[in-house]
Amino acid sequence: MKLSLSSLQDRAVWEKAGFELPEFDVTAMRERTRKAPKWLHFGGGNIFRAFPAAVLQRLLNQGACDTGLVVAECYDGDIIERAYTPFDNLFVLCTLSADGSVQKKVVASVAETLRCDGERPSDDARLQEILAMRSLQMVSLTITEKGYAVIDNAGRPLPFIQRDIAALPASAQTAIGKLTAGLLRRYQQGGTPISILSMDNYSHNGDKLRAAVLYIAEGWRENQYVGKDFIQYLLDDNRVAFPISMIDKITPRPDEKVSQMLLEAGFEYATPFMTRKNTYTAAYVNAEETEYLVAEDLFPGGRLPLEQEGIHFVSRDVVDKCERMKVCTCLNPLHTALAVLGCLLDYTSISAEMQDDDLRELVNRIVYREAMPVVVDPGILSPSEFAKEVLEKRFPNPFMPDTPQRIATDTSQKLAIRFGETIKSYAYSDTLDPLTLKYIPFVLAAWLRYLMAVNDDLDAFVPSPDPLLEEMQSALSFLKIRSSVTQKQLYPILRREDIFGMNLDKLGMAPLITQYLNEMLAGKGAVRTALKKLLAE
Repeated sequence: MKLSLSSLQDRAVWEKAGFELPEFDVTAMRERTRKAPKWLHFGGGNIFRAFPAAVLQRLLNQGACDTGLVVAECYDGDIIERAYTPFDNLFVLCTLSADGSVQKKVVASVAETLRCDGERPSDDARLQEILAMRSLQMVSLTITEKGYAVIDNAGRPLPFIQRDIAALPASAQTAIGKLTAGLLRRYQQGGTPISILSMDNYSHNGDKLRAAVLYIAEGWRENQYVGKDFIQYLLDDNRVAFPISMIDKITPRPDEKVSQMLLEAGFEYATPFMTRKNTYTAAYVNAEETEYLVAEDLFPGGRLPLEQEGIHFVSRDVVDKCERMKVCTCLNPLHTALAVLGCLLDYTSISAEMQDDDLRELVNRIVYREAMPVVVDPGILSPSEFAKEVLEKRFPNPFMPDTPQRIATDTSQKLAIRFGETIKSYAYSDTLDPLTLKYIPFVLAAWLRYLMAVNDDLDAFVPSPDPLLEEMQSALSFLKIRSSVTQKQLYPILRREDIFGMNLDKLGMAPLITQYLNEMLAGKGAVRTALKKLLAE
C-alpha cells in the first residue's frame, strides 16, 4: 500500500489491513484551509503528528470543524521534504497500548506544509502571508526548549538571534524571528486578535515564548525597524495572547518493531530514516495512548472546539498547578531518574527498567515519599491517580520503545525544575526539612557519576547531548573510579543554582551527595550496590 491521496480511494484495501482512514473530504478541507486557515503550527516532529494533528483529525471526522493544519518547519526542512511531501502530507499514527494492541490510523489533518529553513523562499513568503490572515486564530509551537533560547549564560544574544535582530524583519531565519516578523505584518494589516500557544514541555512556556518574541522585537525597535506601538501590541493579551500550557504524551522516535509490523501489514514506506540534521523520522509516528493538554483559556481571536477531544481550557492558575504536578512530581523527575540510572546500568528501554525491582522501587519512593508531600493538586487531575498511571501503565508499557538515552538529553537544563522545585518546597516549609531527602540527592549524585561517561560495568558510553556537557565534564575531571572525592571538590558544582535550582551546599546537602557519589565510585558494580544500600535503609 502506497501512502497517497489516490491510494486512499481504495478504502477496502486499507481497512482490511487494519488501518483507520479519514472520514472527511481531504481535498475540500485543504482548499478551505488554503483560503482561510485557522491554525498554524511551528515544528513538524513526532509530538505534533501524534497529538495536535491527531486531535484535529478527530474533530474533522465528526464535522466539528472544516479546516486543517498548516505546519511550518524552520529548523530541519528535510522533515517536510522526506516525511510529508512524498506522501501527500499524510502519515500513519501507531498508538501502542499496554495490552499489546496497536491502533493504525492514516492522519490527513495537515492541509499544507511549509519548508521554512531558508531553502524555499516561496514557503517563507507563504508563512508570512498566513500569519497576517484575518482567519488565523491560533499559532502553536513544538520546537523544543532550545527553540526559545535567545541569550547565552552571560546574557548576550545568541549568534543566530543577533543575526535576526540585525537583519530586517523579513529576513529573519529562526522560528522565533519568523514568528515575530509575521506578527509585525499582522499588526501592520490591522492586528486581528490571535493566540500563540506553546505546546513545548517546560514551565510557563507561554511566558518564555512571549519573552523571546519581545527580545527580538525590542532589538528591532533599537535598530529603528519597528516602533514602540508594535511592542505595545505584543504586550496586549486582548490582541496577541501567549497562553501557558501543560502537555504530556510520550512520542519516542520511530521504532523498528513498529516498522516491521507496518511492513507486514503491507505498508510500503515503513523504514525510518535520518535527516541531514540527525532527525530520526519516518512516514509513521508511534506513541502511547495517554495524552494530556491543559491550556490557559486565553484566545481573543476564538479557537476550534478542541475541548470536545479532551483538551482542557482552564484558568492560568490551574494550568500552573497541572504543570507543577507533572514536571515537578508525578512524571518528569521519575523519567530523569530512570534516564540517568538506566544509562549507568546499561538499559536501553524505560519499560525494561520498570521490570528492575531496584529502579522501580526508587522511582516509587521518589514520588510517594519525597515529592508527593509537596505536590500541588490542580483539581482537574488527581496527582495520585496520575502518578499511578505513570508507574503502573505508562512507563512499564513494553510496546513503548522509549529509551533512557533519549530522556537523558539536556539533563542539566531539567534538574532545577524536576528536582529543584521539590527541594525548594522542603526548604521553604515550616514542617519539612530538605535534609530528610534521600532519594532525590541520590539521583543528583548519580548524574555526577553519569557525567564520567563510564557505566557500572566500567565500559565507556556516549552521553546524550547536553549544552553543558563539555563544561561539566571538565569541571568534574577529577572524578576517578576507586578514588574518593571531597565535599570541597564538589562545592563549585553543588552551588550552581542555574543547574539545581538552589545552592545545595548552602542547604547542607553536600555531605550526603558526596557520600552517595563516593559509594558509586568504589569500583565495578558500585552504582548497583549503592542503590541497594539506599533502598535497604
